[in-house]
Amino acid sequence: MADTDDMRAGEKRVDLAPPADAVLRFIGHIETPFTSRDLCPRQGRIDGPECVLHLAPEWVPALRGIEAYEMVEVLYWLHESRRDLVLQSPKSDGETRGTFALRSPVRPNPIGTAHVRLIRVDGPRVTVRGLDCLNATPLIDLKPDRCAYSPAAPEKPTATG
Repeated sequence: MADTDDMRAGEKRVDLAPPADAVLRFIGHIETPFTSRDLCPRQGRIDGPECVLHLAPEWVPALRGIEAYEMVEVLYWLHESRRDLVLQSPKSDGETRGTFALRSPVRPNPIGTAHVRLIRVDGPRVTVRGLDCLNATPLIDLKPDRCAYSPAAPEKPTATG
């Protein structure tokens, strides 16, 4: 976890009770070339380096059919992020903003999301491009960008009826 004394001007933290209200089940881990936060890109890029999602063996059957999609969403746990800032000052501009107005990894529940290009699936290994997380980041979930099984939004009534 990040040093809680390492704050920029204008940032504000809150004291939090230990979390006890949810349990996540990590389904694997992510292999990236990024070994420190300084080496991580600010946002993932589709032309970035290949990264590998390593799924636990029991989750391999859940990959069936995923190769039909070009793009997938990856959800991961930002395990080295602090969780107590409500105001943050990004080093790129120094302007203070609320945590929920930023895509910073510093969040009350540090869940990262990435829209990535699916390169290949080989058993428990899913190779993608577009991630922006540290090597060995815990994997929470992945899902296709769009799916034929998603329900359609209900039609809104028109003004005439």
